[in-house]
Amino acid sequence: MKILVTGGAGFIGSHFIRFLQKKEVEIVNLDLLTYAGNRENLMKDIPFVCGDIADESLVNDLFEKERFDAVVNFAAETHVDRSIADSTRFIHSNVEGVRVLLEACRRYQVHFHQISTDEVYGSVEGKADENSRLMPSNPYSASKASADLLVLAYYKTYGLKVTISRCTNNYGSHQYPEKLIPLMIQKAVSDDKLPVYGNGLQQRDWIYVEDHCQAVWEILQHGRYGEIYHVGANCVKSNLEIVRMILKQTNRTEDLIEHVCDRLGHDVCYALNTDKIEKELHWKPKMMFEEGMMETIDWYIRYFRKRNKIKVS
Repeated sequence: MKILVTGGAGFIGSHFIRFLQKKEVEIVNLDLLTYAGNRENLMKDIPFVCGDIADESLVNDLFEKERFDAVVNFAAETHVDRSIADSTRFIHSNVEGVRVLLEACRRYQVHFHQISTDEVYGSVEGKADENSRLMPSNPYSASKASADLLVLAYYKTYGLKVTISRCTNNYGSHQYPEKLIPLMIQKAVSDDKLPVYGNGLQQRDWIYVEDHCQAVWEILQHGRYGEIYHVGANCVKSNLEIVRMILKQTNRTEDLIEHVCDRLGHDVCYALNTDKIEKELHWKPKMMFEEGMMETIDWYIRYFRKRNKIKVS
């Protein structure tokens, strides 16, 4: 089996490539190496192509040369604040890039798996299931919802083999430090103020990144074409709880918390019903949140110290 992983130099994509290395598969990594794509995440023994998934010529040439069995699309612009400031790159990568990949998959009859997000549902009461209404609240989530609809349209129109996974918030090593957990760790160990949007009570379900990778693999192997699968850990925490846990683990006081103006259109709660993937594919997350967070915090402290990005007394 030969798999094209797009966005394989990013946070989740690089973890998925490490996961695939334990399987009997060939891997090619396609990544544009934008600001969030880290060259340190590239593995020497994995073929790498530096390029844009929206570059139709490059993608078609790659498909002609490699003859893939499946594509797993992690490539995306993901930071909500950046999408609010300027949505241009989000439409380019998250919508047009997906269209280009879908066309190549249609031409060469390749299974396409789209990595999506719980944010397509907007703020929810209770838990969204796979049939819940899409109500994105910002340009990022709107671009991901648009891509999901396009993927499903290719299944219904062309009979293309497609699957979609919508996952909750991931945590773990190798994440770009603009995201909540690595950013707060960096600021805590540097004794800087930790900025918390609004009252900090916005709730998110957190899943360890390696559990997410296992779920994607199960979908690739056994998922039904044309279906959406929710991936989550049923571990809902408020942003303030996360920040307090980081402060406790780094032996800092809560005096470092600084409440700032809330984000525009900030959703109060994301949470997913995961019954479908648990019943159909017999997948469940394995990592306990407290253990995973301890490992994650330790990793980032070592990472930032090594790169002289933190002030250590």
